[in-house]
Amino acid sequence: SVETISKETSSSTTDTKSTSNSSSFEPVITDNSYQDENINITLSSERVDETTVYVADITVSDSSYLKTALANNTYGRNIKETTSAIAQEQQAILAINGDYYGFRDKGYVLRNGTLYRDTPSDDETKEDLVIDKNGDFSIIKEAETSAEKLVEEDVQQVLSFGPALVENGEVTVSEDEEVSQSMKSNPRTAIAQVGTNHYLVVVSEGRTDDSQGLSLSELATVLKN
Repeated sequence: SVETISKETSSSTTDTKSTSNSSSFEPVITDNSYQDENINITLSSERVDETTVYVADITVSDSSYLKTALANNTYGRNIKETTSAIAQEQQAILAINGDYYGFRDKGYVLRNGTLYRDTPSDDETKEDLVIDKNGDFSIIKEAETSAEKLVEEDVQQVLSFGPALVENGEVTVSEDEEVSQSMKSNPRTAIAQVGTNHYLVVVSEGRTDDSQGLSLSELATVLKN
């Protein structure tokens, strides 16, 4: 799945409709920015620990512009599609890869307000990123929160991720903490909330001759900075 910033909102992941507050004039687009009535995106890049890192600073007028989309517009196991192809189909202005729910049998899947899977992960420490109807981020453990409660609270997105990198402005991941200990420097994707309808997306290259990649601790430091 992917996470997108788009000029359209979805009633579900497969039914995309125009909104009444979509931009009514031509957007201003440069090599590193996008701006219309409702969306403002600025792109920058930097070198961190022999790795190229890209940062998108995003402000939207309404949280409905922050959406997710499924590969081939279909929920299911091992359905694959490139981020760029999904972005084009969804008319996204900016898109990043989301999570890989399709490679697992368990774990909550909630996209654009629709619950697809309500079976919690067997891992009691499993964390999810929750995006509510106001576009605010929070972090939950599936063992402590039911999928039904999330639906009742009108949560819009639940993304399988973790561990959390920065909370309340402080790095919360240790230098030796990794998803996989076999390789600590990897290409990375992270999203963070700065304020109301204000977000950061950080993407690092990795495992190439030019960029070795970042550890989770290094990625957290980029986000905090």
